[in-house]
This record gives sequence, structure tokens and C-alpha cells, in this order.
Amino acid sequence: MPTQVTAVPAAPSSVAEAHFAAEFTFETDCWDVHESLRTGADFVLLDVRSPALYAKGHVPGAINLPHGKLVQDKLVQWPEATLFVTYCAGPHCNGATRGALRLAKLGRPVKVMAGGITGWVDEGFELATSERAA
Repeated sequence: MPTQVTAVPAAPSSVAEAHFAAEFTFETDCWDVHESLRTGADFVLLDVRSPALYAKGHVPGAINLPHGKLVQDKLVQWPEATLFVTYCAGPHCNGATRGALRLAKLGRPVKVMAGGITGWVDEGFELATSERAA
């Protein structure tokens, strides 16, 4: 008798391969962001949470731009081809996805940092704090 896991069959390998390969075009992880920031990032990391949460703790090097404020006027300082990586509180928060959607609608390349702040801390990476948001 099938369990809840096996009641719906797995996708054929070719379909699964395409699906999982495509995920890397939409997201990256905390470890890869950390290593890229350490060696010279070729993207802009956006903390899309509120300025108050950003001030309490954020990924070092991240810029605070809440997802609701992601408009073309805020992006003019970066060339059109600049890759943005968004993050929020963690897996329980959809702010990073909201920010990514807004950026995509503005024609900007974008990925989400899977795990957000929760994932960053789980990896053992330090957070920066500030008295006020950038």
C-alpha cells in the first residue's frame, strides 16, 4: 500500500532534472553568498525587510531596500544587467520572493538567497548591526 510520500509518483528523471536545474536560476544559498562576498561579489545583496529589522541584524554588505520600496527610481545607480539577490527573515517569510518579483517586473536579473537570515545564522555566519538602516 502506498504511503503519502509514494501515493503520487515521482516525476520522470528527465522532468526532475529540468526542474532541479532550473531552481539554480532562481535562487542561491547562504554559503555561496558568503563566499562570494568574501572573495568579491558580482551582485547586489538586498535585505528587503524593514529598516528596524535590518538595523537589528543583517548580512554584512547588504543594502536595505524593503520590498515595498523597490521601484525604478531606487535602482538607477546600478546598471541594468546588475544581478540582485534578495533575502528576508527566512523560510517562513515570503518577502524575498516579493522583492524578487518586483525586481523581475522592473526587468532586473534577480535571485533569492534561500534561508534568509535564519539560514545565514544556521550556517554560523555573523550578522552586522547598525543604529539605522542604510
